[in-house]
Amino acid sequence: MPVVEQYARAHILTDDTQDDQEDVAVPVVLRYDPLADPREVRIGLPGAREWTFPRSLLEQGLRAPAGTGDVRVWPCGRVQAVVELHSAHGVSVVQFETRVLIRFLRRTYRAAATAAAVAHR
Repeated sequence: MPVVEQYARAHILTDDTQDDQEDVAVPVVLRYDPLADPREVRIGLPGAREWTFPRSLLEQGLRAPAGTGDVRVWPCGRVQAVVELHSAHGVSVVQFETRVLIRFLRRTYRAAATAAAVAHR
C-alpha cells in the first residue's frame, strides 16, 4: 500500500527556546497512511514527538489561518507556512516552505486514490 513519508527541513521555535540559540533548520518527517486513516496526516519532530491531525487542516492552512485546537496552520508570506503544535509539554511553532507541504499533500492525494482503487478491486 502507498504510505507516504517525506522528509523536510523546518525551523522550530518552542516556548523553551533560548534567546541565544541559533535559528537552524531541523529534520522533520511528514507521514500519511491511507489505510490507517485516509483523512489524517502526521508530523514527526526531532525527539520522537509526533502530531496527528486532519489533512484538510493542513490544506486549508496554506491559504488562510485554520485550526482551533492543538494544531493550527497559517500562511506566512508567499513562500512559507507555519504549523503551531500544542501539547502538555508546551508549544512548538514549525515553519515550512509552502512548496514542501504542497508536494506532500499532492503525494497524499495520489496515495489515497491508489488505495481506493485497490480497495475496489
